[in-house]
Amino acid sequence: MRVLIAEDDVTSRSILQAVMGKWGYDVVTASDGETALKLLQQPDAPKMALLDWMMPAMDGIELCRRVRAVETADPPYLILLTARGEKADIVAGLGAGADDYIAKPYNNAELQARLGVGQRVLALQERLRRALADAEQLALTDALTGIPNRRAIMARLQSEMARGGREKAALWVSILDLDHFKIVNDTFGHSAGDMVLCECAQRIAGVIRPYDAVGRFGGEEFLLVLSTPGTALFKDAFERVRGVVAARPFLAGQTEVTVTVSQGVAQWNGAETAAELIRRADEALYRAKENGRNRIEYTPQAPGE
Repeated sequence: MRVLIAEDDVTSRSILQAVMGKWGYDVVTASDGETALKLLQQPDAPKMALLDWMMPAMDGIELCRRVRAVETADPPYLILLTARGEKADIVAGLGAGADDYIAKPYNNAELQARLGVGQRVLALQERLRRALADAEQLALTDALTGIPNRRAIMARLQSEMARGGREKAALWVSILDLDHFKIVNDTFGHSAGDMVLCECAQRIAGVIRPYDAVGRFGGEEFLLVLSTPGTALFKDAFERVRGVVAARPFLAGQTEVTVTVSQGVAQWNGAETAAELIRRADEALYRAKENGRNRIEYTPQAPGE
């Protein structure tokens, strides 16, 4: 673990660095508070810091305040080194943002123990951060297919609408529905149907651009969000999606089945809501179903355009 020692006294700093180096710490040093703050603000900043209370340029109390003023999911563990032993001083240090303190002159065994406490706290903090990140990812991922779920794809659509409004970019959505999917479930079982849905999601994700998005909208429906300049380009993109699904059979259990998709496509007019845009795409999807399936229907522009 990298640890910062901020201490203006050369002798004290050198002794600390030597002792902690023997304990296996990767030590970086600073002789004043401003230098220490810059080190703690770097992308690869030390996760733990020992800060002398009295330093030139910026004392340890103000340094703690500055560090804590920056919101982060991965804050450093701060230990104050101080000759002040009064309760009021200790309270002031902890109130400024220090996690712990060590009174000077300190005992090496106590220092090592308090550093160990800091490591355990940081390890717990990292596990919690990862758990929260995993939970957030799970909340935005469809459990079956592994692609964004309805909540996530709708959030992406809202984001693209905001960007399109600023940059005047063309935005298209497509509601895609697997044709006669109920027959697959009824004939081969829901497990086989799940396999088809998963492979369908993988095929679609494999032919869209990295900056476009596909998410499971519900049941056997998917929502595609594409930002593409030019009519020919966006039509090619949606046709690739239709074609990759129909290109070869899917494996349903031990049997190969042919599955196709119908799509309803709508272009955002720059003013309508996401719900209104999706409603127009859904109307186009209905026409695709009525007109024979395995096809793409494009909705007329919204009234007032």
